[in-house]
Amino acid sequence: ATIAGGFLFTAGQIPLDPKTMEVVAGDVVPQSKQVMANLSEVLAKAGASWTDVVKTTVFLLDMADFPRFNEVYAAALGDARPARSTVQVAALPRGVSVEVELIAKLP
Repeated sequence: ATIAGGFLFTAGQIPLDPKTMEVVAGDVVPQSKQVMANLSEVLAKAGASWTDVVKTTVFLLDMADFPRFNEVYAAALGDARPARSTVQVAALPRGVSVEVELIAKLP
């Protein structure tokens, strides 16, 4: 992540276990949970939370996974409602199902 002009910009986060740096096993649900946990940690280290997020971009390998991803996303965000773009892509790094990046206004 990088900070510029009072905003936090993250790189796209894929479902890597931060302890092993290996992709978490499973389909879009456990992978989405790991991505959202990783982003939560990046936000916390910057002194921010999901309520500070103004924009997310979601990359899905298969748009059919959107409803299940969205359940995980909604649970992670709670009452936060940033603008969001979701796109289907032909491929993602390391063969994962989901990648998410965000922009947050730092408190």
